[in-house]
Amino acid sequence: MHYVFDFGAIFQGEYADWLLRGLLTTLALAALAWILAFALGSLLAVIHLTGSRTANAAIALYVAFHRNVPMLVHILFWYFGVPALLPLPVTDWLNSHGSEFILSCIAIGLVMSAYICEDLRSAVRGIPPGQVEAARALGLSYLQTMRKVILPQAFRIAVPPLLNQTLLLVKNTSLAMAIGVTELTAAGREIENTTFRTFEAYAVVTVIYLLLSFLLMYGGAVLQRRYRLGAR
Repeated sequence: MHYVFDFGAIFQGEYADWLLRGLLTTLALAALAWILAFALGSLLAVIHLTGSRTANAAIALYVAFHRNVPMLVHILFWYFGVPALLPLPVTDWLNSHGSEFILSCIAIGLVMSAYICEDLRSAVRGIPPGQVEAARALGLSYLQTMRKVILPQAFRIAVPPLLNQTLLLVKNTSLAMAIGVTELTAAGREIENTTFRTFEAYAVVTVIYLLLSFLLMYGGAVLQRRYRLGAR
């Protein structure tokens, strides 16, 4: 007896709604985690550039910790370990507001901030050091120099690696299903468990992830072309 493929079964009844809700959860989780990662990664990069030995040692430890421990372990640690250290009112608030989503967002954002920090530091190395001296000679403070002179150029240089980190972040949101977040992969698993159509369910999920990746790569290409044209 040959297996009969039926992709239409994946979109019948409420299954399409499950996929849509899973996709929206994935997008929301990715967006919030990316904002946290980008903001914290940029801040860490700026602090690292101050040259403070104490700050550099602390940031190096932070980066090493988040880059060398699997992201799934970070997610499990934040979900099962961190709430035990928090005051009871905070834990109750988290439990009543979707702790799975919030804590997985924090875990993913913190891990990715370590990678973004390193990408920005590498980009800054490609900027002539004389620009910092010139900015300071014009009377700009350190923060003004970073905000108006160095970071805009660093972001332009770092577009390709930042795009790669964004793609990695979106794909890693699937790990949140380990603590009960019903994102896209989890939605596909629920459909597979209900319909017993394993190939069709995961094929649809795979195609959606591919489309998301292609859209991000297209956006990154447009951004690179815009920066390149603006630099001429």
